[in-house]
Amino acid sequence: MPSKTYKLLFLLLLLALVLCLAINISLGSVTIPLKDTISSIFGGNIANKSWEYIIWNYRIPKAFTAILVGGGLSISGLLMQTLFRNPLAGPFVLGISSGASLGAALLIMGSAIFSGLFSFSFINDIGLVVAASLGSSLVLLLVITVASKVKDTMALLIIGLMFGSITGAIVSVLSYFSSAEKLQRYMYWSFGSVGDLTWKQVGILFTIISIGIVLSIKSTKALNSFLLGENYAQSLGIAIKKNRYIIIIATGLIAGSITAFAGPIAFVGLAVPHLTRLLFNTTDHKILIPAVFIYGAILLLVCDIVAQIPNSTGILPINAITSIIGAPIVIWLLVKKQKMVF
Repeated sequence: MPSKTYKLLFLLLLLALVLCLAINISLGSVTIPLKDTISSIFGGNIANKSWEYIIWNYRIPKAFTAILVGGGLSISGLLMQTLFRNPLAGPFVLGISSGASLGAALLIMGSAIFSGLFSFSFINDIGLVVAASLGSSLVLLLVITVASKVKDTMALLIIGLMFGSITGAIVSVLSYFSSAEKLQRYMYWSFGSVGDLTWKQVGILFTIISIGIVLSIKSTKALNSFLLGENYAQSLGIAIKKNRYIIIIATGLIAGSITAFAGPIAFVGLAVPHLTRLLFNTTDHKILIPAVFIYGAILLLVCDIVAQIPNSTGILPINAITSIIGAPIVIWLLVKKQKMVF
């Protein structure tokens, strides 16, 4: 595909991103006219000052979170699909999301087993983020340790899935002994949300995801060579073990931080890389990495728009919306191509 075509596609995606961002910010329990939203974003004055407060303290942080979460999950999914050469691999195949879920479950439901070691009064947004981050970090360290002992990449994939099964089993045990109130709190966290972060938390999430993206960009040559197999990559002088570590760490930082701050959000990381390959008709990661980030950001902004209930304080679970939209996309890809583009 000519470079001019790539530039045009990127321009169209960026325009779509800006449009979705503006629509997303204008919607919510209080409907704010789109022109006033755009005026406030660009520093203009709007008549209703309460609208301006809502836009800058609630709507814009939520929209930026959606961009970071959607783009970050999409890049994580791309990295895992390339590393394992498996079109059904997603950002959470290494058990990192399950580790974050275990951390949150221990904080919320652990007091029933650990005799009050975890105080329910400590359960707040910050506590959940810390607990989920520790859980995902622990699993990431275990995966890195295993990666140093295992040469076969597919064996690493299976071990990652086993980590996920183990943590899932522990969460099930905690759920069995938990009270209805705590179980409901954990279920609410598992629904996922992009609307609960402050500007400070958005800044932390942005920093961690940025580190992961920089590591991904530095691994572009290795990612391209991995598509043809590790033997081919080795023949090109690629340090297999080193680059495998870098890719795993990048995925862990991105997926772990997103799960910690926004909860487990499904299907975005699985579907978006395939949609992007179809749109750009390329497997070059120099193009795919920025493209999947923008595409994923657009998709999650759209999902968040769908989740909004007009003139109501209620918001549908973002995880449910991404699954409702993402699952049919994956099915369509399988039916249309018989085989996913990879």
